[in-house]
Amino acid sequence: MSSSSSTGLSTSELLRYARHLTLPQVGVPGQLKLRASRLLLVGAGGLGSPAALYLAAAGVGTIGIIDPDRVDRSNLQRQVLHGTSSIGELKTRSAERRLRDLNPEVRIERIEVALSSANALELVSRYDLVLDGSDNFPTRYLVNDACVLTGKPYIYGSIFRFDGQVSVFAAPGGPCYRCLYAEPPAANLIPTCAESGVLGVVPGIIGSLQALEAIKWITGIGHPLVGRLLLFEGLGLTIRELRVQPDPSCVACGSRTLTELIDYQQFCGVASQEPGEGEIVPTDLARTLGSGPRNDEVVLLDVREAWEREIAMIGDSVHIPLSRLGDKLAEIDPRKLVITYCHRGSRSVSAREILLAAGFREVKSLAGGIDRWAEQQDSAMKRY
Repeated sequence: MSSSSSTGLSTSELLRYARHLTLPQVGVPGQLKLRASRLLLVGAGGLGSPAALYLAAAGVGTIGIIDPDRVDRSNLQRQVLHGTSSIGELKTRSAERRLRDLNPEVRIERIEVALSSANALELVSRYDLVLDGSDNFPTRYLVNDACVLTGKPYIYGSIFRFDGQVSVFAAPGGPCYRCLYAEPPAANLIPTCAESGVLGVVPGIIGSLQALEAIKWITGIGHPLVGRLLLFEGLGLTIRELRVQPDPSCVACGSRTLTELIDYQQFCGVASQEPGEGEIVPTDLARTLGSGPRNDEVVLLDVREAWEREIAMIGDSVHIPLSRLGDKLAEIDPRKLVITYCHRGSRSVSAREILLAAGFREVKSLAGGIDRWAEQQDSAMKRY
């Protein structure tokens, strides 16, 4: 860094942030606040990618990035922080390399573990605010509760297909995430990003709005989305706003009966690696397929879409997409054991219910779908 001027910013910083310094709402005081700030980014994926890029470019002094995952080819359609050359690399390391190239003035702190009830309070307490780029309910509740308990604001964002949401929770006097969603939705009603799909530009928009809210909060300018939920609808390109009031009975920020972090997987009803009722695990499926004349005993039914089957499939399974299953029941022998599978296990559970309702006697769903099969039984299989 070059020598400091009378402003407290170096010559390099004066040049880099000149367009900020021209803004009277930001100026030198705002830029110094950005440089002094410490922000924790949860997830370096679809939301975290644009947020990290713009926060680093803006001069946020320290950005902690927590993400235990590696870059996958299927990420690149929306996770613009990473590139093809980073496939297989830890996301935190790919992110650090890109952000240091974008702005070497910024300090990147890599945290290559999953955020959990065991480490969240200690990690969150190190930073001034948290920007959540996660894609699941357990992490959102965990981030919210950790922020409430440590008194740190939480920049919330979520996306689904063509739509998104943004707000600022756990700010002084404002509501928290539990004030809006006191209870998580039923786990079987929550499609994953991989199953529902997402237009790549949508997390780019929502993540950028999260970065904007973070910068506003740090510099103290504008009107942050405290007590307001912004709803973005991409296909019609509409933006609406809902008021969110603090809930006096909220266990986190109202009654404050929540005094410690809990098991958020259990709270959200997220399925474990253990099979549920009517499910079969990959090891048992492999044993079933490997014993006896399979075609005389078992129907392995793939209920994914045709394009998914082109990526990977298990054996010579019968293919009937879930959307067409009701019209194709006659093609399946009801006297045989039918084992349904999809990508991650959600659609195959629905397929099982359709078959049972139609009078099929013995139907099982592959727990975790073909993704878990690839993880546990076929490491050479392509994953998406």
